[in-house]
Amino acid sequence: MNETTTGATTAKTAKHMSASFGLPKYEMPKMEVPAEFREMTDKGVAHARDIYAKAMVTSEEAADLLENTYTTVAKGATDYNLKLIEIARTNTRAALDYARELLGVKSPAEFIELSTAHMRNQFDIVSAQNKELCALAQEVANEVAEPIKTSVSKAFNKAI
Repeated sequence: MNETTTGATTAKTAKHMSASFGLPKYEMPKMEVPAEFREMTDKGVAHARDIYAKAMVTSEEAADLLENTYTTVAKGATDYNLKLIEIARTNTRAALDYARELLGVKSPAEFIELSTAHMRNQFDIVSAQNKELCALAQEVANEVAEPIKTSVSKAFNKAI
């Protein structure tokens, strides 16, 4: 009840204030909008709707591209990490085998011969492992870059 009274009082006060200050009422004259203007605004609205629809399609394509790229990167990172674990396991086994062989060494010459052979072998193994890791990283980079490259080319072809 208080809100109704307050609303009515506010309306009366506003009417009373405009009357007491002698403020004129300004009303826009009612006139007809020309057909050309209406046609121009209709074209503008249609153009805006068309651009909005194209922007929605493009944003959906971009979201799909990002999702696919993320999935590819995640899979590639998993493969790379699994390869690193495999390498660590291989290198740990080689180090433990080397330590076991060192326990059987009976002379300094045998120690030097065993150490030299182990270092040569490990150098070859680590070189091969690095090549595998580089190849895997390059493969993942290519898998990630290809959809992006295709999408960008497609976008440029649409623009041209």
